[in-house]
Amino acid sequence: QLQAFGGGLVQPGESLRLSCAASGFTFGDYAMTWIRQAPGKGPEWVSSINTGGGLTSHAASVLGRFTISRDNAMSALYLQMNDLKPEDTAVYYCVKSFGKYYSRSSLREDYDYWGQGTLVTVSS
Repeated sequence: QLQAFGGGLVQPGESLRLSCAASGFTFGDYAMTWIRQAPGKGPEWVSSINTGGGLTSHAASVLGRFTISRDNAMSALYLQMNDLKPEDTAVYYCVKSFGKYYSRSSLREDYDYWGQGTLVTVSS
């Protein structure tokens, strides 16, 4: 099970930290990903991290502003979001890969499990 939380309403330029609590599987054995879906749009891949946390990848739209991280001891995934923009408004989902590699895909069938999302709204 995956449960994302930490979303909310913020003004442009502000920061938020999303968290995802994982349970029911050995968290450290799987690559993890954040995917977002803006209102009226399809899913967009945001960031991925390998099993150990030493290898990450971010979409060009968030590079330099967002940072993905994980704590395997706590079975937790994080997304630190800085300098938020209105175009970052979306529901953010934490997503479990099938194995230890990530694919930078936004397709639902490329992932094993999608958790419940958390809404981030960036507006002045």
